[in-house]
Amino acid sequence: MIFTNESEMRWLLIAFEAIIGLMLVLGSRRQPFPTPSKRFGTLTLLITLGFTIGQSAPHPVSVTGHLATLAILGAFGIVAGVHHMMVTRREVLIAPMSGFMFCVGMTGLIIQTWPDLSLGEQWAGFFSLIVLATCQTWLVFRGLLIGRLPLAWSQAGMVALQRGQLDGSHGAISCFEKGWDADEEHLNPMTYLALHRIYLFMQDVEEADKWLDSLVDVGGEKAVAREWIEAIHDCLKSIDANAAKHLPVLSEEE
Repeated sequence: MIFTNESEMRWLLIAFEAIIGLMLVLGSRRQPFPTPSKRFGTLTLLITLGFTIGQSAPHPVSVTGHLATLAILGAFGIVAGVHHMMVTRREVLIAPMSGFMFCVGMTGLIIQTWPDLSLGEQWAGFFSLIVLATCQTWLVFRGLLIGRLPLAWSQAGMVALQRGQLDGSHGAISCFEKGWDADEEHLNPMTYLALHRIYLFMQDVEEADKWLDSLVDVGGEKAVAREWIEAIHDCLKSIDANAAKHLPVLSEEE
């Protein structure tokens, strides 16, 4: 056994698992759709709780069991996280956090078996660790450092609008304010128009004029699909039909 004190190593791994779980749960609040990372973080914390309770058992889970669990859970999280990060583009937290778990699990398992490996297997393990480190660096860079979610924030803003939630950290206003991006310019007029209409609906003329100026700068209402404008109007009318009378009347389509 390569670890001189297995009990301390088990507690160290439990602490690591708890930290990852807490980061996922707390960090989910900053994602446009917090449910995926919150659920995965909760699952991680529940597994950590099980390991913690098991520490008092006559035969607690071994270090190898902890490492294998981290590797399996991390692999599952990477697959789900990369899907959300690259395909749905709804959150960027699960993939890098799962990558940390997978790297720790696989590295620990390789280190444990290192003395029993042949020279060729040791070289293969060494290069595997390099690949793991490279992939994890990419996950952190792509997810945490340059992860942009303007489309997801716009989608979240529309969901909040449909629910009638205008204010708050995940309200329509907050989401739409994060829904613009210099690299996806087609989203900007959609976001500006939504904010302009919401502030008109709230009778905040000053803010509405500010977002109208931004909308005019990127092409005005002609740069926005009519279906998007109608959807915004319909959501606001469903919240309060009287307040929605402050919205501009949509011209008939030619």
